[in-house]
Amino acid sequence: MNRSRSLFISAFAGILACAVSAFGQTRTVVIDPGHGGFDRGGVPGQRISEKDKCLDVAQRLKRVLLADGYRVIMTRDSDVFIPLGTRVAIANQYRDAVFVSIHFNCASRVAANGIETYYYRGDSASLAASIHRNVLSGAPSENRGIRRRGFYVLRRTTIPSVLVECGFLTNPTEGRLALTGDYRQTLAEQIARGIKRQPAPYVRPLTPSLRSVSLGNDFVRVPAESFSRKRSSKSSRSHRSSKSKKSESSTKKKKKKSSED
Repeated sequence: MNRSRSLFISAFAGILACAVSAFGQTRTVVIDPGHGGFDRGGVPGQRISEKDKCLDVAQRLKRVLLADGYRVIMTRDSDVFIPLGTRVAIANQYRDAVFVSIHFNCASRVAANGIETYYYRGDSASLAASIHRNVLSGAPSENRGIRRRGFYVLRRTTIPSVLVECGFLTNPTEGRLALTGDYRQTLAEQIARGIKRQPAPYVRPLTPSLRSVSLGNDFVRVPAESFSRKRSSKSSRSHRSSKSKKSESSTKKKKKKSSED
Protein backbone atom coordinates (compact mmCIF):
# COMPACT_ATOMS: atom_id res chain seq x y z
CA MET A 1 0.00 0.00 0.00
CA ASN A 2 2.76 2.40 0.96
CA ARG A 3 4.63 1.63 -2.24
CA SER A 4 1.53 2.26 -4.36
CA ARG A 5 0.98 5.55 -2.61
CA SER A 6 4.58 6.52 -3.21
CA LEU A 7 4.32 5.73 -6.92
CA PHE A 8 1.13 7.77 -7.18
CA ILE A 9 2.74 10.75 -5.48
CA SER A 10 5.78 10.51 -7.77
CA ALA A 11 3.62 10.34 -10.88
CA PHE A 12 1.52 13.31 -9.72
CA ALA A 13 4.66 15.31 -8.98
CA GLY A 14 5.95 14.60 -12.50
CA ILE A 15 2.72 15.77 -14.09
CA LEU A 16 2.72 18.89 -11.93
CA ALA A 17 6.31 19.66 -12.89
CA CYS A 18 5.47 19.41 -16.58
CA ALA A 19 2.48 21.68 -16.10
CA VAL A 20 4.56 24.25 -14.26
CA SER A 21 7.30 24.21 -16.92
CA ALA A 22 4.72 24.73 -19.65
CA PHE A 23 2.86 27.49 -17.83
CA GLY A 24 3.14 30.84 -19.52
CA GLN A 25 4.63 29.60 -22.79
CA THR A 26 3.40 27.63 -25.74
CA ARG A 27 4.30 24.00 -26.31
CA THR A 28 3.56 24.14 -30.06
CA VAL A 29 6.07 25.48 -32.56
CA VAL A 30 5.57 25.97 -36.29
CA ILE A 31 9.00 25.79 -37.96
CA ASP A 32 9.33 27.36 -41.39
CA PRO A 33 12.49 26.45 -43.36
CA GLY A 34 12.99 29.26 -45.87
CA HIS A 35 12.83 28.76 -49.66
CA GLY A 36 12.78 25.24 -51.13
CA GLY A 37 12.27 23.53 -54.49
CA PHE A 38 13.05 25.85 -57.39
CA ASP A 39 13.61 28.71 -54.91
CA ARG A 40 17.25 28.20 -53.97
CA GLY A 41 17.49 31.40 -51.92
CA GLY A 42 20.39 33.81 -51.79
CA VAL A 43 21.75 35.87 -54.68
CA PRO A 44 22.52 34.77 -58.28
CA GLY A 45 25.73 32.79 -58.45
CA GLN A 46 25.81 32.08 -54.72
CA ARG A 47 27.93 28.98 -54.12
CA ILE A 48 26.16 27.63 -51.03
CA SER A 49 22.47 26.81 -51.38
CA GLU A 50 20.39 28.53 -48.73
CA LYS A 51 17.34 26.29 -49.03
CA ASP A 52 19.31 23.18 -48.01
CA LYS A 53 20.89 24.76 -44.96
CA CYS A 54 17.57 26.21 -43.81
CA LEU A 55 15.92 22.79 -44.03
CA ASP A 56 18.75 21.04 -42.22
CA VAL A 57 18.72 23.49 -39.29
CA ALA A 58 14.92 23.27 -39.15
CA GLN A 59 14.96 19.47 -39.02
CA ARG A 60 17.57 19.53 -36.28
CA LEU A 61 15.50 22.08 -34.38
CA LYS A 62 12.46 19.83 -34.75
CA ARG A 63 14.33 16.91 -33.17
CA VAL A 64 15.55 19.04 -30.27
CA LEU A 65 12.08 20.37 -29.53
CA LEU A 66 10.40 16.96 -29.84
CA ALA A 67 12.89 15.55 -27.35
CA ASP A 68 11.83 18.29 -24.94
CA GLY A 69 8.15 17.43 -25.29
CA TYR A 70 7.10 20.13 -27.75
CA ARG A 71 4.59 19.69 -30.53
CA VAL A 72 6.26 20.61 -33.85
CA ILE A 73 4.67 21.48 -37.18
CA MET A 74 6.85 21.95 -40.27
CA THR A 75 5.77 24.13 -43.18
CA ARG A 76 8.02 21.91 -45.30
CA ASP A 77 10.00 18.79 -44.40
CA SER A 78 11.64 18.18 -47.78
CA ASP A 79 13.04 20.07 -50.75
CA VAL A 80 9.73 21.43 -52.07
CA PHE A 81 8.51 24.95 -52.74
CA ILE A 82 5.76 26.14 -50.41
CA PRO A 83 4.10 29.48 -51.31
CA LEU A 84 4.25 32.16 -48.64
CA GLY A 85 0.46 32.19 -48.33
CA THR A 86 0.44 28.46 -47.60
CA ARG A 87 3.14 28.85 -44.94
CA VAL A 88 1.04 31.51 -43.25
CA ALA A 89 -2.12 29.40 -43.51
CA ILE A 90 -0.35 26.48 -41.85
CA ALA A 91 0.84 28.69 -38.98
CA ASN A 92 -2.56 30.29 -38.44
CA GLN A 93 -4.18 26.91 -37.84
CA TYR A 94 -2.45 26.75 -34.46
CA ARG A 95 -3.67 29.60 -32.29
CA ASP A 96 -1.51 28.76 -29.27
CA ALA A 97 1.71 28.26 -31.23
CA VAL A 98 4.72 30.35 -32.16
CA PHE A 99 6.14 30.60 -35.68
CA VAL A 100 9.89 30.53 -36.37
CA SER A 101 11.15 31.05 -39.92
CA ILE A 102 14.76 29.99 -40.51
CA HIS A 103 16.99 31.65 -43.08
CA PHE A 104 20.58 32.45 -43.94
CA ASN A 105 21.69 35.82 -45.21
CA CYS A 106 23.58 36.93 -48.31
CA ALA A 107 25.24 40.05 -49.68
CA SER A 108 27.25 41.20 -52.66
CA ARG A 109 29.97 42.33 -50.23
CA VAL A 110 31.68 39.19 -48.93
CA ALA A 111 32.79 40.90 -45.72
CA ALA A 112 29.18 41.30 -44.56
CA ASN A 113 28.53 38.99 -41.63
CA GLY A 114 26.46 38.61 -38.51
CA ILE A 115 23.21 37.41 -36.98
CA GLU A 116 19.99 39.39 -37.25
CA THR A 117 16.45 38.61 -36.20
CA TYR A 118 13.16 40.04 -37.46
CA TYR A 119 9.66 40.40 -36.05
CA TYR A 120 6.63 42.53 -36.92
CA ARG A 121 3.98 42.67 -34.20
CA GLY A 122 4.55 43.65 -30.60
CA ASP A 123 3.57 40.21 -29.30
CA SER A 124 6.59 38.78 -31.14
CA ALA A 125 9.26 41.12 -29.74
CA SER A 126 10.17 39.10 -26.65
CA LEU A 127 10.43 35.87 -28.65
CA ALA A 128 12.67 37.63 -31.17
CA ALA A 129 14.91 38.93 -28.38
CA SER A 130 15.16 35.52 -26.72
CA ILE A 131 16.07 33.72 -29.95
CA HIS A 132 18.47 36.46 -31.01
CA ARG A 133 20.37 36.42 -27.71
CA ASN A 134 20.80 32.67 -27.74
CA VAL A 135 21.83 32.32 -31.37
CA LEU A 136 24.39 35.09 -30.88
CA SER A 137 25.84 33.37 -27.84
CA GLY A 138 26.52 30.24 -29.89
CA ALA A 139 27.88 31.95 -33.01
CA PRO A 140 31.23 33.68 -33.60
CA SER A 141 29.39 36.37 -35.54
CA GLU A 142 28.57 40.03 -35.22
CA ASN A 143 25.35 41.25 -33.65
CA ARG A 144 23.35 42.92 -36.42
CA GLY A 145 20.40 43.50 -34.12
CA ILE A 146 16.70 42.81 -33.94
CA ARG A 147 14.61 44.59 -36.53
CA ARG A 148 10.94 45.19 -37.18
CA ARG A 149 10.02 44.40 -40.78
CA GLY A 150 6.79 43.62 -42.54
CA PHE A 151 7.89 40.45 -44.30
CA TYR A 152 4.88 38.50 -45.50
CA VAL A 153 5.28 35.55 -43.12
CA LEU A 154 5.60 37.94 -40.17
CA ARG A 155 2.89 40.38 -41.22
CA ARG A 156 0.21 37.85 -42.10
CA THR A 157 0.59 35.33 -39.29
CA THR A 158 -1.73 35.73 -36.30
CA ILE A 159 0.60 34.14 -33.74
CA PRO A 160 3.95 35.38 -32.37
CA SER A 161 6.32 35.11 -35.34
CA VAL A 162 10.05 35.52 -35.80
CA LEU A 163 12.43 35.24 -38.74
CA VAL A 164 16.05 34.52 -37.84
CA GLU A 165 18.95 35.03 -40.26
CA CYS A 166 21.64 32.56 -39.16
CA GLY A 167 24.61 34.25 -40.82
CA PHE A 168 25.85 35.14 -44.30
CA LEU A 169 26.47 32.26 -46.67
CA THR A 170 28.36 34.73 -48.87
CA ASN A 171 30.85 35.40 -46.06
CA PRO A 172 33.85 33.02 -46.21
CA THR A 173 33.91 32.34 -42.47
CA GLU A 174 30.18 32.02 -41.88
CA GLY A 175 29.76 30.07 -45.11
CA ARG A 176 32.33 27.49 -44.03
CA LEU A 177 30.64 27.17 -40.65
CA ALA A 178 27.23 26.65 -42.25
CA LEU A 179 28.67 23.74 -44.23
CA THR A 180 29.44 21.80 -41.04
CA GLY A 181 26.84 19.66 -39.33
CA ASP A 182 28.18 20.53 -35.88
CA TYR A 183 27.57 24.23 -36.41
CA ARG A 184 24.07 23.70 -37.83
CA GLN A 185 23.32 21.59 -34.76
CA THR A 186 24.54 24.43 -32.55
CA LEU A 187 22.25 26.85 -34.37
CA ALA A 188 19.30 24.50 -33.86
CA GLU A 189 20.03 24.07 -30.17
CA GLN A 190 20.42 27.81 -29.62
CA ILE A 191 17.17 28.58 -31.43
CA ALA A 192 15.49 25.98 -29.23
CA ARG A 193 16.90 27.69 -26.13
CA GLY A 194 15.41 30.94 -27.37
CA ILE A 195 12.01 29.37 -27.94
CA LYS A 196 12.13 27.96 -24.40
CA ARG A 197 13.07 31.44 -23.12
CA GLN A 198 16.28 30.22 -21.54
CA PRO A 199 18.83 32.92 -20.63
CA ALA A 200 21.76 33.42 -22.97
CA PRO A 201 25.18 33.20 -21.29
CA TYR A 202 26.53 36.12 -23.29
CA VAL A 203 25.12 38.92 -25.42
CA ARG A 204 27.57 40.41 -27.92
CA PRO A 205 27.25 44.20 -28.34
CA LEU A 206 25.74 45.57 -31.50
CA THR A 207 28.22 45.64 -34.37
CA PRO A 208 29.99 49.05 -34.45
CA SER A 209 28.88 49.83 -38.00
CA LEU A 210 25.26 49.91 -36.81
CA ARG A 211 25.68 51.72 -33.49
CA SER A 212 25.59 55.19 -35.03
CA VAL A 213 22.74 54.47 -37.41
CA SER A 214 19.20 55.57 -36.65
CA LEU A 215 16.63 53.12 -37.96
CA GLY A 216 13.69 54.49 -35.97
CA ASN A 217 11.16 51.87 -35.00
CA ASP A 218 12.80 49.33 -37.28
CA PHE A 219 15.64 48.72 -34.87
CA VAL A 220 15.23 47.18 -31.42
CA ARG A 221 18.15 46.78 -29.06
CA VAL A 222 18.34 43.45 -27.24
CA PRO A 223 16.81 44.15 -23.81
CA ALA A 224 19.36 44.04 -21.01
CA GLU A 225 19.36 40.97 -18.78
CA SER A 226 20.44 40.95 -15.16
CA PHE A 227 23.86 39.51 -15.98
CA SER A 228 24.63 41.75 -18.97
CA ARG A 229 26.03 45.26 -18.88
CA LYS A 230 23.60 48.05 -19.59
CA ARG A 231 24.74 50.68 -22.00
CA SER A 232 25.18 54.16 -20.59
CA SER A 233 22.36 56.67 -20.90
CA LYS A 234 24.69 58.90 -22.89
CA SER A 235 25.28 56.09 -25.40
CA SER A 236 21.55 55.39 -25.60
CA ARG A 237 20.75 59.05 -26.28
CA SER A 238 23.45 59.16 -28.94
CA HIS A 239 21.96 56.07 -30.61
CA ARG A 240 18.46 57.54 -30.67
CA SER A 241 19.48 60.99 -31.90
CA SER A 242 21.79 59.97 -34.76
CA LYS A 243 20.33 60.75 -38.18
CA SER A 244 22.78 58.96 -40.47
CA LYS A 245 21.11 56.90 -43.18
CA LYS A 246 24.16 55.05 -44.53
CA SER A 247 24.46 51.47 -43.29
CA GLU A 248 24.80 47.87 -44.32
CA SER A 249 21.15 47.59 -43.30
CA SER A 250 20.00 49.77 -46.21
CA THR A 251 22.14 47.73 -48.60
CA LYS A 252 20.60 44.52 -47.30
CA LYS A 253 17.09 45.93 -47.67
CA LYS A 254 17.73 46.66 -51.35
CA LYS A 255 18.93 43.15 -52.10
CA LYS A 256 16.54 41.25 -49.82
CA LYS A 257 15.39 38.07 -51.48
CA SER A 258 12.20 38.87 -53.35
CA SER A 259 10.66 35.49 -52.54
CA GLU A 260 10.58 36.32 -48.85
CA ASP A 261 9.18 39.87 -49.19
